[in-house]
Amino acid sequence: MAGTDLRDALALRDEPVVALTKDDLDITDSRCVNACVADARPDAIVNCAAYTKVDLAESEESAASAINGSAVELLAQAANEAGALLVQLSTDFVFAGSKRTPYEIDDEPRPLSAYGRSKRPGEIAATHAEKHLIVRTSWLFGTHGPNFVEAIRRQAALGNVPLRVVNDQRGRPTYTPHLAEAVIRLVANDARGVVHYADADECTWYDFACAIAPEVKIVPVSTDEFPRPATRPAYSVLSTGRYERLTGMAPASWRDGLREYVRQKS
Repeated sequence: MAGTDLRDALALRDEPVVALTKDDLDITDSRCVNACVADARPDAIVNCAAYTKVDLAESEESAASAINGSAVELLAQAANEAGALLVQLSTDFVFAGSKRTPYEIDDEPRPLSAYGRSKRPGEIAATHAEKHLIVRTSWLFGTHGPNFVEAIRRQAALGNVPLRVVNDQRGRPTYTPHLAEAVIRLVANDARGVVHYADADECTWYDFACAIAPEVKIVPVSTDEFPRPATRPAYSVLSTGRYERLTGMAPASWRDGLREYVRQKS
């Protein structure tokens, strides 16, 4: 989702971009990474590749770690060879969710899940690039991949009501075209280090589901009533203060993104 929307946003600006699918480039293969970067000679490498199946990662942690962690070391090395900026997309899942105020960029990461544990080494590996930018984001949805919005819309269309959605996990949904614009803005402003970007404002998954399908009955439940293989952070709201200071822009609204999503899917 993020990679396609970033490619499209760059194309609208007439920026030269090389967008590679996983069939074009296996980022866990050092020879492939080095060859692709040497051929493209980029100013910036944005890593939108990731193992994102949060629950499956509990039984496939080694695969998740290879893609989300070790492969980023290869990208960092290639970025250094090319003199390029490495932009690494990361996640709210690196945090434990025990806070009740938004997570700042220097809060201690303490991931609870295999997915989160796989993403944290990717952040560390990204810092091995001389020029690096780590963008943590959360609760992504967009038209180019599976996501929570489509899952709720599909269940509603099938008549599988009432829907049961957890109401004790709180975060910030983010529309991937908004994330793409945020990444471009950050790179244009020479941002470095760690930055949080997520759409405004915060809500629970239940709140989000109600906005997605207001016409159907949705029942709020607790996480304990809806067990999943992977432990989710109960509170993963990201503070976007540094993003706002660097770009002079407030985050976009996920509600606006949801309306655009529905228009495109109609």
